[in-house]
Amino acid sequence: MPALLLACSPQGQPRADASAQTSADASANTEADVADTYGGDTSEGSVDELGPMKAIAPPGEHPFSVLDMLEVDRVSSPALSPDGARVAYVVRETDMEANRGRTSLWLAPLDGGEARILDRHPKGASQPQWSPDGEHLYFVSSRAGTSQVFRVEVDAEHRAGQVEQITALPVPVSNLALSPDGELLAVSAELFPDCPDLACTATRLAEAEAEAATGVVYDRMFVRHWDTWKDHRRSQLLVVAAEPGTTSATIVSRGLDADVPSKPFGGAEDYVFTPDSSGLVFAARDAGGGPGEPWSTNFDLFWAPVDGGSAPKKLTTNPAWDAHPRFSPDGKQLAWVAMARPGYEADRFVLTSAAWAGQGLGGEPRALTEGWDRSIGGFEYAADGQRVFAAVGDLGRKPLFEIALDSGAATALVDQGTIGGFSVGAKQLVFVAHDLSQPAELSSVPVAVAGGEPRRLTHHNDELMARVKLGEAEQFKFEGHGGDTVYGWLVRPVDFDPAKTYPLAFLIHGGPQGSFGDKFHHRWNPQAYAGAGYAVVMIDFHGSTGYGQAFTDSIAGDWGGKPLEDLQTGLAHVLEAQPWIDGDRVCALGASYGGFMINWIAGNWPERFRCLVNHDGIFDQRMMYYATEELWFPEWEHGGPEYDHPAAYARHNPADHVSRWQTPMLVVHGSLDYRVPLEQGLATFTALQRRGVESRLLHFPDENHWVLSPANSKLWHDEVLRWLDAHLRA
Repeated sequence: MPALLLACSPQGQPRADASAQTSADASANTEADVADTYGGDTSEGSVDELGPMKAIAPPGEHPFSVLDMLEVDRVSSPALSPDGARVAYVVRETDMEANRGRTSLWLAPLDGGEARILDRHPKGASQPQWSPDGEHLYFVSSRAGTSQVFRVEVDAEHRAGQVEQITALPVPVSNLALSPDGELLAVSAELFPDCPDLACTATRLAEAEAEAATGVVYDRMFVRHWDTWKDHRRSQLLVVAAEPGTTSATIVSRGLDADVPSKPFGGAEDYVFTPDSSGLVFAARDAGGGPGEPWSTNFDLFWAPVDGGSAPKKLTTNPAWDAHPRFSPDGKQLAWVAMARPGYEADRFVLTSAAWAGQGLGGEPRALTEGWDRSIGGFEYAADGQRVFAAVGDLGRKPLFEIALDSGAATALVDQGTIGGFSVGAKQLVFVAHDLSQPAELSSVPVAVAGGEPRRLTHHNDELMARVKLGEAEQFKFEGHGGDTVYGWLVRPVDFDPAKTYPLAFLIHGGPQGSFGDKFHHRWNPQAYAGAGYAVVMIDFHGSTGYGQAFTDSIAGDWGGKPLEDLQTGLAHVLEAQPWIDGDRVCALGASYGGFMINWIAGNWPERFRCLVNHDGIFDQRMMYYATEELWFPEWEHGGPEYDHPAAYARHNPADHVSRWQTPMLVVHGSLDYRVPLEQGLATFTALQRRGVESRLLHFPDENHWVLSPANSKLWHDEVLRWLDAHLRA
């Protein structure tokens, strides 16, 4: 997904948290995995040491609210055992007292038995990986003071044994992958490129901490990225021995002017061991010493030996994005996903493959899904090597597809809601699924060509959801701009009575190349509004993903045109089809590009809404170009740099229409948002105040483009619903 989008990771960076050989994670609801860190306690810990979390949601039957959203256990990162009999996974719980998430490792048998905890420590655990013999589960935790690799014994009865620390490196590590022979681990670490070893980086960081002066000098961009100021370290790919107490590592990406994995959302999906465990294939954007990284999407695949004996070798020459390398089960093919157009991160990813020759490609790459007008993100091979599985956005949902490699034909294996992470075994595929009415849980389905009915494996949220009252969700479609079919979702209020009339919360998604689809979102969840007595409408306007590449491309150069027309037409369609919605009591809400659209609506549809909510939205396209970090995004959308194309940036610029602003607006912004910097929100609030328009500013000094901490999430929802109630309940 694109640079401004509210979901977890850019479309150009398919995300995988589970086994590098057998699993993929394309979840759009894993922001807690990025945000939650644990520090301070250096105890070893044991299974269930943390104890149960205190209840957040009220007891008894009640309408869904932000308290329920916070209490939901978030299931992710499934990893099937080598024998296919059990699956390890991660559960994130919310600790309101500590104002953070807590992650633990669980194990569920595929034969229908109960899931049990493997490791539950105050410092958390993530990224489970099985040893080839199935006797150990490797994972990442910060229980030793910094983020390091550990492993836990798992016996035949699925019980947890001793936890051992594997890496004891002088720097934190993350993004774990295990070699096929089980002898090596690949991890990433933040290192100074000119340091010969890891200890040098640790020493330099300690010296900088002791310095009284705090200034940092920059000769090129990036200066800051997403929510972090750069300190000249690069994320580098390391290989370490998978043995307890490992203190040294080989830097295999040395010599590249690149982050491996890519920032800010890249993970272990960016690299994979070769079948013989002698090398690694990884994706990287090599800046080559030049200044062009912020306006380049040219990621290539590289090969490097695990012993660091030679420099990384470039495998691909595609000038656009190559990502997510995976080897076929027989080791004879390397597959990956590739974009065609440089500088465009929302281009379609096409599944691509080539013969593997041991240390490089053995033939020309072949596009396998060129004929299917959908974008492939994370994928994994079937055991037979004749198919791959991929969760792919399609018409407001994200089903799990089976793709035949000989023909490129795609068939939905699991056609329900949104499929997140999944793990592929010889007989079963385990996946994370969620939708507008159900938070994420694990299910399994046979991987035989004929497939079968999914079967639920976990029930972490059953008790909570049994006492929660939800709004009924339905998909609709209408004729939008140019006669194109446009889709949307309607969620009815809790305890809906067709004889009554209800106010409407009109949610506008970010991106703009994104989607508010059939998913259980942990920030923009429509059930939070339905539980408060509001109808909710979400429209996937022109520019949205999952409806074909031409539909996605149509937003370029037309941010305020076709999308606004679709929103206007879609709202009119809903009000005509659902007369129980009070068209005079409507509030529009959006974040990122959705926040831009709120500002655009304020000046170009000012009479329509009773109130507006703008989260991290663009106010001035000109200044936005010079203040944001990933410049490839505005340059593609507006045809090039602002100084070369000022008219394009001015064409749909909210700042030029402030004289028409009249609708009350709540403005929300975080100080750590470097994608849409804070000044855009402050300028919006200044314009409203100076115009005398009723307005309110909610500022988070410790949040980025998203609101992630539990306490801030509750405050956000309380303030937003208070704003809606004040303007729509009268």
